[in-house]
Amino acid sequence: MGVCGCGKSSVGGLLASTTGGAFIDADSFHPQKNVEKMSAGLPLNDSDREDWLIAIGKAINNHEGAWPLFFGCSALKKKYRKTIIEEVHEQSVSFIHLDGDKELIRKRMMEREGHFMKIGMIDSQFQDLEGLQKDENGITINIGMSLEKVCENILKKIKV
Repeated sequence: MGVCGCGKSSVGGLLASTTGGAFIDADSFHPQKNVEKMSAGLPLNDSDREDWLIAIGKAINNHEGAWPLFFGCSALKKKYRKTIIEEVHEQSVSFIHLDGDKELIRKRMMEREGHFMKIGMIDSQFQDLEGLQKDENGITINIGMSLEKVCENILKKIKV
């Protein structure tokens, strides 16, 4: 989980390949209206995200591929994470918050091409971001290092 440009897809993909698991990008679950809204530079609101979050939880619950399953999803607010968990009945969900400061994210977003998420939406992402709370299952990892080091730090802290 984390704001746009924090590395969810890169980290999730490397964790999946390292552990023999699977990675799914939550972006593929957005309805077309959400993609169009973000492509226009408009941030999503809670209502826009509701069906998307439910679909993510159901996809985790129904996953029949390799495990562990790493799912890249912004999950910016605690209530978003709660919605996902409510849909997951068969599996335990832990969150990995990929945490970086706004300048690092801005730099990464400027280097990124072809994604519907626009650089101007960084502020709204940070405004919505609620870090993991003590009562949530997960870890926070600083992303200000190489992809390999980020993944190494994650694997030291999680049980696979």
